[in-house]
Amino acid sequence: MRNFFLVLSVRTVLLLALAFSLYLVPPAEAQKKKKAPVLPEGATVKKDILYATHDGVDLHLDLYLPAAGASKSLPVVFWVHGGGWLNGSKERCKASFLLKDGFAVASVGYRLTDVAQWPGQIDDCYAAVRYLRSNAEKFGLDPNRFGAMGSSAGGHLVALMGTRPAGEEKISSRVQAVCDWFGPTDLLTMPPNVVSEKRPLEKVSQSNGAKLLGSTVRDVPELAKDASALHQVSKDDSPFLIMHGSEDPGVPVAQSERFHAALEQAGVSSQLVIVEGAGHGGPEFNAEEVQRTVSAFFRKWLVESE
Repeated sequence: MRNFFLVLSVRTVLLLALAFSLYLVPPAEAQKKKKAPVLPEGATVKKDILYATHDGVDLHLDLYLPAAGASKSLPVVFWVHGGGWLNGSKERCKASFLLKDGFAVASVGYRLTDVAQWPGQIDDCYAAVRYLRSNAEKFGLDPNRFGAMGSSAGGHLVALMGTRPAGEEKISSRVQAVCDWFGPTDLLTMPPNVVSEKRPLEKVSQSNGAKLLGSTVRDVPELAKDASALHQVSKDDSPFLIMHGSEDPGVPVAQSERFHAALEQAGVSSQLVIVEGAGHGGPEFNAEEVQRTVSAFFRKWLVESE
């Protein structure tokens, strides 16, 4: 019995020590280590490159470069993270798999809704493109072969990077190809933004869309259209690859279907892929088939096209 209590005591001490050591690790740092992408052999990353300062906020991106020996003038894919415009971080770059195919990847940090409202988020994305385009030679990039990819709220932003006019610019922020993973493309019809029997006005006013716009979509419909790629489609838009889970509970698949139809009607090259069985992201989007489809799309428009 004495030995039993001795073993129990030692085990308790070890558990307490482990718990204390975990407590000492800052949660944010632990999260970064957990979510940091595993890079292909030889690939490198330049962290926290300052690309702009907007309203006193320094904005950074991480530039991932493929192994040495790749082209000295690399095509680039900008990764824009999701998180409902109020969460998420550039640290978790889900486009890093493109490194093995010779693409550079720029993971963009942008202002979230606790810092800025629309159009701050898209302005940040435009600025990131302009920065790397103006510094392309410095980083060994091809300024004429820029693509964009994002998921959820990031998909929403990259869809606008390929459709929405940025206004007068000395250096263009337009990208040459866009991969949109299940991004909302029409804020006016997104269920959380629409008042109904199930969603009273009070609840809708607290939605992520309302936080992005500063008001409900019914109060600022023109601003909601400005922030919706569906309402920005024109014949000179970038080619698109749109991928959406068939069982997505967060963003209705109809958002991507209607957007795809509008692009095709405008004469824009668009490919819609419904990932069967997938929800709002998930392991299905990490499948080799999905990654091959994405890589082939960017290779077609950023490498093979003239």
